[in-house]
Amino acid sequence: MTTLTREGIRAARRVVVKVGSSSISGENAGKIQTIVEALTVAHGRGTEVVLVSSGAIATGMPFLALDARPSDLATQQAAAAVGQNVLIYRYQDALRPFGIVAGQVLLTAGDLENPTHRSNARRAMERLLGLRILPIVNENDTVATHEIRFGDNDRLAALVAELIGADALVLLSDIECLYTRPPGEPGAIPIDRVAYGDDLHGFEFGSVVVNSVGTGGAATKVSAARVAAASGVGVLVTSADLVSRALDGDAIGTWFDPNPEPGAPSATGPIRTAAGTPLPADTLGR
Repeated sequence: MTTLTREGIRAARRVVVKVGSSSISGENAGKIQTIVEALTVAHGRGTEVVLVSSGAIATGMPFLALDARPSDLATQQAAAAVGQNVLIYRYQDALRPFGIVAGQVLLTAGDLENPTHRSNARRAMERLLGLRILPIVNENDTVATHEIRFGDNDRLAALVAELIGADALVLLSDIECLYTRPPGEPGAIPIDRVAYGDDLHGFEFGSVVVNSVGTGGAATKVSAARVAAASGVGVLVTSADLVSRALDGDAIGTWFDPNPEPGAPSATGPIRTAAGTPLPADTLGR
């Protein structure tokens, strides 16, 4: 079996794309159109596309007269109930000129842990894809509790990619690629490629960031990329503004090689910088 490369995303049979709350809510709500246009191009050349979209709570906040993300579960659930409806409407409105129909799929962590629910979710998404519907997946925030939440939609996207046997997962972020430490710090080096099995524990990706509209951060994307790559899915982390180039297989972002033999012991290899050179040995995890 040929291992998927970043350039191979363009010809991939099935791709999962994940977008975060900050990229599609508030003043960035207009970016839904840009993301949809990129997805429709891939859809038009025959790629089966699944979108994992955060943003239900953030989208619902203005309708509840909230100027900050609520901290209590009940208000989060209320905001999600309102926001999910508006969010799907915005996606479908953007998709309508292209003749593509969206299909909403809401999941909880328990759904992917329960064999029956997991099988049902896989069957539903397979059928949607077979009908050329664009599944839009989100965590079911209205019924999820703190104890059974995914924690962030990067992890949800990785598990969905594994569930449906995707070839590639594109995690859209606020920055073009991952760095060896927070990009604003001195000595931060862009990471172009992570070979499967590379040890990254020496890098400073930062802890989970909680902002006014969502959760996430570089650390969650690295963790999700590792989960997906281990199951044989190639992963690209890049900016939401570059979604079109990402789906075209351009040389952007940080690429995580998929496990060439899912289930087998991992191999190791050098991590490359954006210039294509190995990182200094003292920056590698020990």
